[in-house]
Amino acid sequence: MFELIQVTDRAYYIESPAKIGLVQLGEKDVCLIDSGNDKDAGRRIRKLLDERGWRLTAIYNTHSNADHIGGNRYLQGQTGCRVFAPGAECAFTRRPELEPAFLYGGYPCRDLRHKFLMAQESDAESLTADALPEGLEALELPGHFFDMVGYRTADDVVFLADCLSSRETLEKYQVSFIYDVAAYLRTLEMVKGLSARMFVPAHAPAAEDVSELAQLNIDKVHEIAEKIVGLCAEPRPFEGVLQRVFADYGLRMTFEQHVLVGSTVRSYLSWLRDAGRLEVEFEDNVLLWRQA
Repeated sequence: MFELIQVTDRAYYIESPAKIGLVQLGEKDVCLIDSGNDKDAGRRIRKLLDERGWRLTAIYNTHSNADHIGGNRYLQGQTGCRVFAPGAECAFTRRPELEPAFLYGGYPCRDLRHKFLMAQESDAESLTADALPEGLEALELPGHFFDMVGYRTADDVVFLADCLSSRETLEKYQVSFIYDVAAYLRTLEMVKGLSARMFVPAHAPAAEDVSELAQLNIDKVHEIAEKIVGLCAEPRPFEGVLQRVFADYGLRMTFEQHVLVGSTVRSYLSWLRDAGRLEVEFEDNVLLWRQA
């Protein structure tokens, strides 16, 4: 873990729970794409940089989930590097308590205020075209989170952030986190048609072709959607739908899984409602979901 893997002359990734990109900008200067999940990740990255005599100039975050921004504060404090994040992700990076609050739907209790869902804040700046070094291009990848982006390097390596889950992850966890299902499907269709020298997803193996994996993720979204529609053959409250999703997929309920999978199921319900496949009704002051 935290092994530095060279992809091209100037593009690397660090093997970690969420892969971290590294791009060599000059003889000494490098930038990172994401920073790992916590201060310890930041320390290990700093060690890699110091061993090679590299100077960190900037961190370009793909999005604001804690496992992608957790090393920001340590690395920024140690090196003085700048941190950039796209769109709404910048606000979440500057105020990371927004993530558990968003997931929970209110002020998060202490069970949710920990590094798995809430990184330390960092002094992030809004990502603009002017902020990118020459040869590094941002790719819009919305759906998994608000304004997630990937990055394409000058030597055609594409870092795909969290838009793809590996086959193993899909089989183990079944329901991957999604904020906007419609946008996520559009992103997957776009990614399926991309070509590059190498793709580096954060949570799947690096590969020269990700079209098959993209289709697998698309198929899983539609499978989950059909399951939810089927569960609503009889009117159910949200908690009833969520309980059956956990039961049918053999998932284990924890506080973290309740907010992560729960938020995702709500996103599916919204998407299906907007598509005209589900309707809502109110009975005894309870909101019920049912097939249209």
